Amino acid sequence: MKIISWNVNGIRSAGSKGLLDQLKKWDADIVCFQETKATEEQVSEVLFGSGYNVIAHSAIKKGYSGTALISKTEPISVRIGVKIEEHDGEGRFIVAEFSEYYVATAYVPNSKSDLSRLKNRSDWDIEISKILEEYDNKKPLVYCGDLNVAHKPIDLANPKSNYNRTPGYTQTEIDGLDNLLKKGFIDSWRSMNPEIVKYSWWSMRSGARSRNIGWRLDYHLVSERLMPRVVRTDILNDEYGSDHCPVLIEIQ
Repeated sequence: MKIISWNVNGIRSAGSKGLLDQLKKWDADIVCFQETKATEEQVSEVLFGSGYNVIAHSAIKKGYSGTALISKTEPISVRIGVKIEEHDGEGRFIVAEFSEYYVATAYVPNSKSDLSRLKNRSDWDIEISKILEEYDNKKPLVYCGDLNVAHKPIDLANPKSNYNRTPGYTQTEIDGLDNLLKKGFIDSWRSMNPEIVKYSWWSMRSGARSRNIGWRLDYHLVSERLMPRVVRTDILNDEYGSDHCPVLIEIQ
């Protein structure tokens, strides 16, 4: 089972840059998108002809946020949203049930440049932890997406200057991810690549991507009992079309 997650920074834009060709090349069983910036109908239009079953969750605000999960096999069941109006109005969360496990994808709220949304983000982390634990008690789970946090100093190019100053690298956000890991979820890529420096997002300013001044914000967290079945993880730095690159996991 191959699962790819990608913050596309606008799925219509990604579609115009060759998304369907990328999907064909990857031949993934499940692909999760974040920041689709599109309605459910627009997501389906972009993906028309891809051969995938499409589930999308859009924001009320046009051209903002949004998630989608596409799969070769139709899910047994689907959950849209976290059941909190503030977050669900932004289209941030989908859970799909398959025969052996759940796949959840999220576009986690950004705390904003002035950290004015840090409380909102912290509330999200608390609630999502409860939800994921509930599903994990039923069957193993893969939680993927743009989690909007660099977990360790190795996960961003300039940790000292960004710590507790920049959204995505405050102790509050780090603690939120730590809490998930303490509940038995594994950061699959870091578990298999403990010393490798690799990023999944780069600012669109100052040629950050060409200079590899980036952050690792995109993850596949897996239930601890599922980790022995993980045979490959990767950050696909050679794939373009967004300020993020896709991340991949393969499970036996």
